[in-house]
Parts: sequence; structure tokens; C-alpha cells
Amino acid sequence: MTSRQIKQSGWGDKWPAPAKLNLMLRIVGQRPDGYHLLQTVFQFVDLCDWLIFHPVGDCSISLKQPIPGVAEVTDLTVRAAMLLKAETGCAQGVCIEVEKNLPMGGGLGGGSSDAATVLVVLNQLWGLQLPIEKLMALGLTLGADVPIFVYGYAAWAEGVGEKLEKIEPLEQWVVIIKPDCHVETREIFLANDLTRDSKSITIAEFTAGQHQNDCVDVVSRRYQAVENALLALSEFSESRLTGTGACVFAQFASREAAVNAYEVLKKSWQVYLAKGINKSPLLSKLEIGNT
Repeated sequence: MTSRQIKQSGWGDKWPAPAKLNLMLRIVGQRPDGYHLLQTVFQFVDLCDWLIFHPVGDCSISLKQPIPGVAEVTDLTVRAAMLLKAETGCAQGVCIEVEKNLPMGGGLGGGSSDAATVLVVLNQLWGLQLPIEKLMALGLTLGADVPIFVYGYAAWAEGVGEKLEKIEPLEQWVVIIKPDCHVETREIFLANDLTRDSKSITIAEFTAGQHQNDCVDVVSRRYQAVENALLALSEFSESRLTGTGACVFAQFASREAAVNAYEVLKKSWQVYLAKGINKSPLLSKLEIGNT
């Protein structure tokens, strides 16, 4: 394959793996297998990891820069590629390069987004032509947040997060704080004091302002850094937890107001300034590439 053919096909391109926010999270029940039944709203933000896919001459799956001390086969991007090969019998291989920008353990979905980008892009580069519904189902076996990144649109989600309905919340400016701690999602969902019987609401009720996160009290009691971040951000706008954290965020109607909060908070915190977006930049790049 010539360099021109590689470029035209998408090999060697930088592919985005965007972050997400949970604009609301209600736990409305629990299945017999222990999984929690949720209502949540996903929206993307324009913060991204970037993945580059390099062609190889055999059927191997590898990382260009493996994480020290972590076996490649346990890396979520490698697992996603191997799952796609196993499902389709594809005999091609790939070397995956990851430019990591999203904080780990922050509730922004970085690992899940990376895995989704692998599924979506390799489905195209390898010429597999699996429908999006199949890619979403494969993604769900890797993690509950993977399907939303495959789906590519802001969504109202139910079930364990896999039942998605496209919606269009306001695309506002966002300031995100990453506290200096790592919140274990499993710990929060196993907590005895976690609310598991919230009343289900409608999309209209969310739009009208009902956007509580049932995890916030449990997380704040266990992680002082998260509580402190919520308090710091609340000086500028309503502060909220995304997923089980650790990241907290606030929305702003103007860039000026967001920048003002960002400039003050960055003196004491790890802070990100971003824009909420309803269409994943991965989907946008795919559409441009296919026109």
C-alpha cells in the first residue's frame, strides 16, 4: 500500500476519542445480576484522546507505546481490536498509537471512548462493514459507556446505559475540575448508602432542570477532594458530578464566564475548559472521510 493510499483510507490519520459528561444520573432500580438500572444524559465535550492506526504486515494487534507494567492484552484498545477480529474472523492486524489527553479515573469515559474509536475506525479500515448496532453491542461487552461513543450523538440513556435516544441539550461552555483522586466506580455502586430507587423522570423534566446525580452524596462522603472541588466550582455556577467522578463540572452560558472561572480555578486545581457538543467529532470525521 502506497503512502497516498494509506492517507486516503484513513490509515495514519489521527482519530478523535472524545470525553463525555453525564448531565444527569438517576439510579431507578437494580437487576437480579446486580447491575443498576439508570437514567442518564450523555453529552460529548471537545476534549479528546487521539488514536492513530498503523498497518502491519501480519495479523498481530499491538500498541506502539505500551503502558509500563501493564500487559497489552488487558489494554482496552487492544481488547477492542481483538474482539472485532474474533467476531468477524478478520485476518488483518494493526499497531495502535494513543495520544492520551483525558485524565484516567475521572468519569469522562476516556478508556471507553478509546475502545469505541478502535471499533468504529477498524470496522472501516479493515472493510468489515458491521452495522452500528452490532458495534454498540460489541462495545457493551467491553464497558457500559462504550456504546454511547459508538453511537456518536448526545443521548438520553436507560437500562444499564445502553438504551439510547438522541437528544439535543444546549451546547454550553464547560469548566471541568479533575480532583487529585481516583474514584472506583465499583465501590460507589456497591455502597450501602447509595440511592437505588429514584423516581424515573421524562426528557421534558430533565430539560426543565431536573439533573441530579444520585452518586454525588456517596462520592462526596468518601472523597474529600471531590467535595472540595464541587464547593470551589459552585462559586461560579452550579457544580455537578459526572458519572461517579472524580471529575466535577459546571456549565456556562458564555465563553467569557467560563474563561473567568477557569482562570481563577487553574491556580489551585487541574482544570479543563471545554465546549459541550452533541455530535461526536469521531462521527464528524467519519462523515467527512466518506464523502
